[in-house]
Amino acid sequence: MAAPSQMLDLGTPAPDLALREVTDGTTVSLADVADAPVLLVAFLCKHCPYVIHIQDEFARLASEYQERGVAVLGISANDPQISPTDTPEGLAEQKREVGFTFPYLFDADQSVATAYGAACTPDFFVLDGQRRLAYRGRMDASRPGQGEPTGEDLRAALDALLDGREVSAHQAPSMGCSIKWAPGNEPA
Repeated sequence: MAAPSQMLDLGTPAPDLALREVTDGTTVSLADVADAPVLLVAFLCKHCPYVIHIQDEFARLASEYQERGVAVLGISANDPQISPTDTPEGLAEQKREVGFTFPYLFDADQSVATAYGAACTPDFFVLDGQRRLAYRGRMDASRPGQGEPTGEDLRAALDALLDGREVSAHQAPSMGCSIKWAPGNEPA
């Protein structure tokens, strides 16, 4: 089922995280990316048509901005009991196939997705150097069957922060498949 992102308040401090990377099992935390001037957190998964629609362009965008110093973290929070392709092994396969160059983390207990207010895949959060939320929402206006992904909205936010400018307050929610919450973990 399609769902919009929740649009967490701008200025919200980054919730902490310490999650397992799907390809090598190492734990990645916010402390590991503390020196980056900007942090991009993307809630993704393997099965969602909205993610499939943007994943190649997102891989290019992430690689391009990593070269400019942006830290990028991909996170999947789907319950694999509900979405069997979204196991750590399935996500590792997606990472290899698509060519994601960033850590792809598995939020097994869904606590990080809850803390970020993530509601759908894809859902994007851009945090400034002080790890305060500067952008949340969509990558661009494209949707499966409606336009090609460009990353326009996400690129504008990243460019503004890297250039020392404020990010536009005009931000549109992301749209995608709802996160597959384990029974009892659904947000209130």
